[in-house]
Amino acid sequence: MEKTTEKDSNYRHLEKMPTSELLTSINKEDISVPLAVEKAIPQIEKLVDALYEKMKHGGRLFYIGSGTSGRLGVVDASEIPPTYGVDFDVVIGIIAGGDAAIRQAQEGAEDNMKQAWHDLKEFKISDKDFVIGISASGTTPYVLGGLKDCRDNKISTGSICCNNDSPIAGMADFPIEIITGPEFVTGSTRMKAGTAQKLVINIKTTSGMIKLGRVKDNKMVDMRLSNNKLVDRGTRMLMNLYHWNEEHARELLLKHGSVRGVIDVTEGNA
Repeated sequence: MEKTTEKDSNYRHLEKMPTSELLTSINKEDISVPLAVEKAIPQIEKLVDALYEKMKHGGRLFYIGSGTSGRLGVVDASEIPPTYGVDFDVVIGIIAGGDAAIRQAQEGAEDNMKQAWHDLKEFKISDKDFVIGISASGTTPYVLGGLKDCRDNKISTGSICCNNDSPIAGMADFPIEIITGPEFVTGSTRMKAGTAQKLVINIKTTSGMIKLGRVKDNKMVDMRLSNNKLVDRGTRMLMNLYHWNEEHARELLLKHGSVRGVIDVTEGNA
């Protein structure tokens, strides 16, 4: 397959560019990424709806990936629980090479086609769950093997990649292909491809959490009160919603542990 992510950059002699030209040129390339994501909205919609059906019945979301792609899955898995108040075992990010690979590249870890399935089995994965493989190239053996093993075990899958007609897209039930084209630095997929994958992950998970009832109006009512900033945010939500003074809103928020907890008690839903 032809990998557009590996094509030569549209720019030459980068080392001779002044700083302003480097920054302007990189930004020009980055501007194209949301437009590429927009073209894939129908694919993303199908994945979100399928994922929602699994998660509303107690299924979990797993990400599998290597390098930058794997780290993006781990980041999302770490951010969703405090943002939306779900348990930390609901969204799980698995990276080739294990947690050590989050900080330091583990050479060769992505080349093992059987390792992802071994990693998934550590979590007792079942057909109630949903697995998304992330790979800029769409050819990463770790991800491809994991998706194949999931298919063989009747586990629903999705994929996020940045090349057309990739093996990974062909193996996934709900593939998403974001064609971002050549990178500013040839082959450096931590750039546009990584940005595209992050955008897709963000809109997918956010939409899913909204559909699962984790947002009221436009507020994160289930967020964990893990620091002063979030306590202040929750206090302001309640002040605006019920026209309470700050002291009363904060007192009830800390008593009930979340904005939703206060809303349920106040509106008789508890």
